[in-house]
Amino acid sequence: MQRIPNAIQLTAHTHPAGSASSAGCHPPALDADGLAELYAYPTSLDAPWVRTNFVSSIDGAATAGDKSEGLGTPADKQVFMLLRDLADVILIGAGTVRAENYGGARTDAHRRRKLYAQGFGGHQDGAPPPIAVVTAGAALEPGSRLFTDTEVPPLIITTATAPEDRKRALADAGAEVIEAGGVAVTPKALLSVLAERGLHRVLCEGGPHLHGELLAADLVDELCLTTAPLLIGGTARRIALSAHEFQCTMTRRHLLLDEDGTILTRWVRR
Repeated sequence: MQRIPNAIQLTAHTHPAGSASSAGCHPPALDADGLAELYAYPTSLDAPWVRTNFVSSIDGAATAGDKSEGLGTPADKQVFMLLRDLADVILIGAGTVRAENYGGARTDAHRRRKLYAQGFGGHQDGAPPPIAVVTAGAALEPGSRLFTDTEVPPLIITTATAPEDRKRALADAGAEVIEAGGVAVTPKALLSVLAERGLHRVLCEGGPHLHGELLAADLVDELCLTTAPLLIGGTARRIALSAHEFQCTMTRRHLLLDEDGTILTRWVRR
């Protein structure tokens, strides 16, 4: 089996839409280019394609010690970085930004240029994707890493009724502050803001409330889910939370296995 960077060994079980399951077939070995091809965005997008990326424990916990990074494995971290290299924009809820102490995205400029040339995603100039934060009340700290540790200005997507002094402070800290609603930012309005800026390859990294809103609005095109080889227990949240139940039928496109027990799956909306 070929090794890919960081000494992770992954085998892929692909399951293209409309095909028979590959269970029982000998899985192909993966290299870095093969991994990128598996996670490539659709070509010729003219509207946002929303990809969400989460990690959970075997028993469904989305955090360990109140942070998702507590569940991370080497394979999960490698795919996490690849998904960032592929994306046009990284979408986050304000609660997750605060809880995880988000800074700007650190991506591989060479790989982003290569991914762009291959038609998988990335960026022509290798620039990192901006972080777009959804916050109805503009409730962010201007001195946080989101503003002080970044190569590109964040996008703050907020409302007309958010306090003007907060919005002004975030703009003064270098952000592009965008009003996308009166008292709330709807999923549809959120994606319209990104579409207007040509940011079609959307990567949502959380949190569960934002994920739940996007799912309930039927606006998630695919879910990349890592199952860490851990049992957590406790009262940790799931990867999606919403006011009401919904059903969103998904089809598995591929399944990756690492030797430490990590399982990475990619699910697309039927």
